[in-house]
Amino acid sequence: MYAEAPADEDASANPDPGPIPDHLLSVPGFIDEVIAYTLATAPYPERALAFCGALALQALLAGRKVRDEADNRTNLYVLGLANSGAGKDYPRKVNQRILLQVGMAESIGDTFASGEGIEDRLFVQPAVLFQTDEIDGLMTKINLGRDARHEGIMNVLLKMYTSASSLYPMRVKAGKEPGIIDQPCLCIFGTAIPKHYYEALSLKMLTNGFFARMLIMETGKRGKGQDAVVRDPPGSVLATAQWWADFSSGEKRSNLADWHPIPRVVECTPEAQGVLRAFRERAEVEYGLAEDKVDQAGMAIWARANEKARRLALIYACSANHTDPQITADAARWACEFVEHQTRRMLFMTAEYVAENEFDARCKKLVATLRKWREKHGDAWMPFWQINRKHPWSEREHEEVRTTLLNQRLLEYQERKTGGTPQRLYRLA
Repeated sequence: MYAEAPADEDASANPDPGPIPDHLLSVPGFIDEVIAYTLATAPYPERALAFCGALALQALLAGRKVRDEADNRTNLYVLGLANSGAGKDYPRKVNQRILLQVGMAESIGDTFASGEGIEDRLFVQPAVLFQTDEIDGLMTKINLGRDARHEGIMNVLLKMYTSASSLYPMRVKAGKEPGIIDQPCLCIFGTAIPKHYYEALSLKMLTNGFFARMLIMETGKRGKGQDAVVRDPPGSVLATAQWWADFSSGEKRSNLADWHPIPRVVECTPEAQGVLRAFRERAEVEYGLAEDKVDQAGMAIWARANEKARRLALIYACSANHTDPQITADAARWACEFVEHQTRRMLFMTAEYVAENEFDARCKKLVATLRKWREKHGDAWMPFWQINRKHPWSEREHEEVRTTLLNQRLLEYQERKTGGTPQRLYRLA
């Protein structure tokens, strides 16, 4: 199912898999129904954003209520990247509307004020969906490192993600016993502008596992608008959401079921087990290749690939049949293909945008400019005057960047005689 890892280093240098295919932005059952409702009523329908919202909603509804045989849970960190005016807020409104109508308004969060605030919210309500816009702003503040509060947010998000199947010990408060959050389900549906988000990433975020925990979907150009329709979600959507809101698995133990739930085990068919096992082995091979190259970002991202595939397969099963979920081969194949594409796109985008220093950032910016030129003009040469308009660096800085990219065999350069000043021309190698 999965291609063998490339043998030579040049071939393995994070090629661009392109935007996520439409067939991966579809999950039968509840998720597809929410997507259809969102697209039918949004002023500017955008499938990738509608999918992000529906996926995060299903993740919350099943939180602390189901698990797979390996004790994976449904909590996800989902990020939709779209330019201004593309309709990033509408899927959030859909989720709010649905949760409000099924009595789960207390499970909706907005921005992250502090790590302590996240802990306190999850202590009162152990399953919460935070829907926040411009998450790149938060990341920029974390990178600046001028406020320990923002660093605390990052640490809490990292720990909450991996504590979904266990206990999360809260901070110690003066004069009080430390609190415990049992099986917290923290889901995030964030949105941001693509360029701002990737430029806000730092090497620390790539290597500490925060970026690796994300599911990131990008939109294309803004589509045509339509007359917005104000109507309630379909009865089938509300009925399924209400079923999840009321569902309590395990034994009836009064209010203990809310404090310490016993999630229902969603079984995996033998064929699905084989698909997931093959993907895990594939991810291990890619991790080993990244380890050999001392690629810390690649190691962090591939290390989470198997876990994300299993969480997504579990959510697929819950969406396809909420009353009797089962992880089938279709669920496993979709989840593995989705994560494979996600991982490769994330690796490509980090190579494009995340820089070690200012000079490395200049090199990446020039490569990105030349790549966009090639998409529009093919193998035609790009004149230096156009490059200089986009990147008004000094002559020395241009020369240093050009020399470095030539030595890395990423760039082709030539000068043509014109009877006056030679014409300087660039293109990607």
